[in-house]
Amino acid sequence: MPDQHNFEYLPLIRRYQGQAKLRGGGKTSPQTIENRNARQAHSAALDAAAQTFSASWQERRAQRQGVGQVLPPIPPDVPILLKVDPGLDLDALRDKFTFEIVAEQEEGYVIVASADIQIAPFRAMLQRFAVQAHGSATIAQVHKLYPDDTDRLARVLSDHLMTAWSKIDVDQLYVVDIGIACAGTQEIPIRPKRGKRTTDADWAAKEFEWSQARANAYDEWDAIKIQREAAIQHFANFYHADILHLVDGVDFDAGVLPDSFTVRLKISGKGLKDFVLNYPYIFEVVEPEDIALPQDLGQPGAQLQRAVAPIAPDADAPAVCVIDSGIQEGHLLLRPAIDQATSHCFLPGKTATDVGDYVAGGGHGTRVAGAVLYGEAVAQTGTPKLPFWIQNARVLDDDNRMPEEVFPAEAMRTAVERYHFGPRTTRIFNHSINAYGYCRLRYMSSWAAEIDALSNEHDVLIIQSVGNIRPVGPIPYPGVKDHLDAGRTYPEYLYEPAARVANPGQSLQALTVGSIAYGSFETGNWRSFATEPDFPSAFSRSGPGIWSVIKPEVVEYGGDFIRTSNEPTDVQGGGGIPAACPELVRSTMPAPGPAIDRDATGTSFATPKVARIAAQLQRLLPSEPTLLYRALLVQSAQWPEWAEDILSRLRSPTAALTQGQRQQLLDQASQVIRCIGFGIPDETRATVNSDHRTTFITSSESQVHAGECHIYQVPIPAPLRQQADEYDIRIDVTLSYVAQPRRTRRNLRRYLSTWVDWVTSRLGEGINDFRVRAMKSEENEGEPLPGSILPWTLHESSTWGLIRDTRRNSGTVQKDWAIVKSNTLPDHFCIAVRGHRGWSHDPDTTARYALAVTFEIVGQEISIYDPLRAAVIELQTQIEAEVEVEAEIEIEGEE
Repeated sequence: MPDQHNFEYLPLIRRYQGQAKLRGGGKTSPQTIENRNARQAHSAALDAAAQTFSASWQERRAQRQGVGQVLPPIPPDVPILLKVDPGLDLDALRDKFTFEIVAEQEEGYVIVASADIQIAPFRAMLQRFAVQAHGSATIAQVHKLYPDDTDRLARVLSDHLMTAWSKIDVDQLYVVDIGIACAGTQEIPIRPKRGKRTTDADWAAKEFEWSQARANAYDEWDAIKIQREAAIQHFANFYHADILHLVDGVDFDAGVLPDSFTVRLKISGKGLKDFVLNYPYIFEVVEPEDIALPQDLGQPGAQLQRAVAPIAPDADAPAVCVIDSGIQEGHLLLRPAIDQATSHCFLPGKTATDVGDYVAGGGHGTRVAGAVLYGEAVAQTGTPKLPFWIQNARVLDDDNRMPEEVFPAEAMRTAVERYHFGPRTTRIFNHSINAYGYCRLRYMSSWAAEIDALSNEHDVLIIQSVGNIRPVGPIPYPGVKDHLDAGRTYPEYLYEPAARVANPGQSLQALTVGSIAYGSFETGNWRSFATEPDFPSAFSRSGPGIWSVIKPEVVEYGGDFIRTSNEPTDVQGGGGIPAACPELVRSTMPAPGPAIDRDATGTSFATPKVARIAAQLQRLLPSEPTLLYRALLVQSAQWPEWAEDILSRLRSPTAALTQGQRQQLLDQASQVIRCIGFGIPDETRATVNSDHRTTFITSSESQVHAGECHIYQVPIPAPLRQQADEYDIRIDVTLSYVAQPRRTRRNLRRYLSTWVDWVTSRLGEGINDFRVRAMKSEENEGEPLPGSILPWTLHESSTWGLIRDTRRNSGTVQKDWAIVKSNTLPDHFCIAVRGHRGWSHDPDTTARYALAVTFEIVGQEISIYDPLRAAVIELQTQIEAEVEVEAEIEIEGEE
C-alpha cells in the first residue's frame, strides 16, 4: 500500500556545489582597438580635453571665491564626465587615476570626481600611453573626456530640469530630490590566496591584514556618508533651504544605500544652481513625482442590506500590512480582521491615530484591504472566517496623495520596519501606490531602490501595483483618451514609452502586478475596451521596466475602462458598466454609500489579490523565506488561453506559417509579455500539487557566492519517459533571489552586489555531463555538448528562446517554461544556480535565493506525483548511502 501524503511540495535535492563555469568578459570595443592603434593621437585628444577642463574649473573656482562673494565652502574635488569602454572594470579608474566613481551610466558613460583639479595622474598616464609605456593600456579604454560641464548636467538633471535650467529663477523656491554618491576611493582588496609553501603563521598574518583592510573600507564609507550629510546640512543652512525629509529634526538617514543617499531639498534657484554646478558627488537631480491615486469611480449603487457576520482570523494567522490611504476600520466586513493595536498614521501634521480612509467616493485603502481578505467575491451572507490580519499604515492624505513633505523612500522604510519588527513580524506588504507618470530609466529611483534594499535586509515581500494610465492626462503623461485622439488604438498604445510602468513598480524585488479585464461588455453607447476575457485592462501600465526587466511579473483582475463609439471618443473609468469592475468592499465614510459595489477600477485593486495568495503561502509555509513565496506565486502564473494560443501556433511543427505570419506571432508574443508578464497567478497551483502536477522547491534560506554554482537534481522515473509514450510535459522553472543594491550603477549586473542566473541540463544530457559543463573542471574542455536545448519560451539569451527579444535572466525573479515530449526526457533533470560578481569585491558577499521546478502532464493522461515522489525518496537514500561510504573511506585513511 503506498504511503499516505497530502500532495506536499517535493524537495529539490542539491547534488553538487562548486565553482561556476562562467563566460568571459565579452568583446573589446572597436573604439578601444582603434585607440590602441593610434596612441599618440588618442593621448593628444584626451590631453587637450583635460587641459580645457582644468582651465575651466580653475576659472570657475576663482570666480566663486572672488571679491565680494560669500558662498558656502565646497569640497576640492571636481566632477568629470567620461565615456569609457563598456567592458572596462571601473575599479581601474580608481586604481590608476584615484578617481572616485560617482555614477555609472549605460553605453560607457561614467561620472567621476577628482581630488586634483589638474587631474595630474590621468594626464601623466596619457603621456605614458603615447610612448607605449608598461601599465598604461587602460587609457585606450577611456574613449572621451567631456570638458564642457553641460554634458554632465544633461546626465544628472531630469529632462524637465535640464530644459528649464537656463531659466531657473534665482529667487524662486524649488523642491528637488538629489542623489549623493558616498563610495569614496576605498575598496575591499582581493582576498589573498594561500601558497603551497606559506606557513600557518604567515597565512594568519595575511588573513588578519586583509580583514583589517576590509573593516577599514566599511569604516571609511560610513565616515564619508556622515561627512557629506553634514556638508549638505551646512549648504542648506547657508541658503535657508529646508531638508524636507527630516522628520522632527532627527538626523536624516532615509534613502540610505551602500554607496549613496538621497535628500529632498526645498531651496532657492540660486542655491540649487550653486549646489548642482559645484558639488562634485551629485549623480541625480529630479523633481518629486506627483504621487496621487484618484481612482476611477462611477456612481455608487443603492445601499444594500447585509446579512453577514465575519469571524476574526486565528490568533497566529498571517498579517498583511496595507500601506495606503488608511482604512475604515469599523467597516462591518473588515472590523474583525483589523489589527487595531498596530494602526498608525505616518502623515505630518496628523495624529498617529488618524488612520481612517477619508478618500471621497468610497475610499482607497478600504477597498484594497477588502480585496486582500475576500479576493474576487465579497461575502454577503453567513459567517465567513477571515483568513488574515490586516494592518493599517496610512501614508496618503484625504485626497489620496502623498504630501510633498513626505519622502517616499523614507515613508516606505519607516512603515515596513515598524510592522516587520512589530509583534506579528509582518512579512507581506501591499503597496498600491505609484507616481503619476512612467518611471525614469536613467537610474533606479530612490523609492524603488529602497524597496530593493528593504527586501535584502529583511525577510519581506512587497506586492506593488504597476500603476494606471488616466482616462485623460496632462502632458507629458497622456491618458487613454489622449492616445485614442492621437490615432493610437487599444491595445497598441500600451506599448508606448508613455505607458511604461510607474515608479516604484520598476523595483527589482517588488512583485509588480498589472491588471486584466473580465471580458467584453456593452451598455447603450458604452462598451469595454477588452474584446475577450483576460485581455489587458485599458489603464494597466506595461513593461519592460528599467534594464529591460520583465514588469509586471503577474496580473490580476482590476476591471476595465469603457468608451463610446463616436468620434472623438469619450472614455470613462468606474462603474459605468458595473460588470466591467471588480467587486470591492467600499468605505461608507465620510459620505454614506453601499458597503460593497462594482464602481471602481485600477491596478490598485488587482494587487491585493496577489497579496492574498502570498499570505496563503505564508499560512502554508510559515518557516520558509518570502523569496520562496515570490517564486511560487510566479511559478503558478500562466498566460490566459488567448495568449497561450499564440505560443501554441509558434511551437506547432505542423503549422504552415509564412515568414511574415511567424514574425507577426513573435511580435504578438513580445507584446503579451510586456502587458501581462508571466500571466495570472493561481492560488491552487501555488499551494497544492496534484496527480498531474508536481512542484519541487528549495527549503529554508539558500545562499550563493559570486563564482559559485549549486546543482540540483530531479530524478525522472522510467514510467514518465517510456519510448512508446509521447505525452506533452510542461516544465516550469522559477528562480527568486535578492542581493544588496547600489543605486549609482546604471547597469543590472552592477546594481546588485551579486547577481544570479540558472541553466539546465539539455535533453539527452546526463548528470555527469551537465556537472562538467556547469562547474569548473579541467576535464573535457572543448568537447561538443551532448543532447539538445530545451525549447524554452524565453531562454537566458534573447536570441535563443521562442520570444527572441526578452531574456529570462534580466531580473531577480527569473521564470521560463517549455513543453517537451515525455519520451525525450533524460533520467535526471538538472539545474545549476550560478552566482556572479556584481559591484561588491567582498568574498563573503552572497545572494539569497529560492528555486521552484514544476512538472505537469498537460493532457493529464497519467499520474506523475507518486512516481516522482518515490524517485526522490530513492535518490535521497542513494545519496545518504554515498555519504556513509565516503565517511568510512576517510576513517580508514586516517587509520
